[in-house]
Amino acid sequence: MLRGMNWTTSWVGWALLAAVFAAATALLTKVGVAHVDSNLATALRTSVVVIFAWTIVIALGKHGEIRALDRHTVLFLTLAGIATGLSWICYFRALQLGPASRVAPLDKLSVPLVMLFAWLLLGETLNTAAIVGGALITVGAIVMVLA
Repeated sequence: MLRGMNWTTSWVGWALLAAVFAAATALLTKVGVAHVDSNLATALRTSVVVIFAWTIVIALGKHGEIRALDRHTVLFLTLAGIATGLSWICYFRALQLGPASRVAPLDKLSVPLVMLFAWLLLGETLNTAAIVGGALITVGAIVMVLA
């Protein structure tokens, strides 16, 4: 499956890059929240993300497409933004209080939760390999937190 894959156009390549940047985020955040309120740290990080994202959108000339968004899209992206904000607030506080090597694996329980909710709410199929993988992620996260 992975042999001969075009990594610049494949979701797998982008997902792996996301994982690398998420790991960097955890480590940089752990150092960054050491001497500041976690909510202030979240606000600062979010401001940087907003500026960075709009810079990319404008540089690619995609900002004009905002007029074509329908209510459904805006609603769900708004709800996703709220969920992201809540996740980041909780994640930053957890990193402030606990070791990154334990907080990050517990945070990754989002993976089996996404699998479950995608199956329940979006009708995505789960094969045996996906179920076993999700179970291993769950067990691994629990083992790492209890270690």
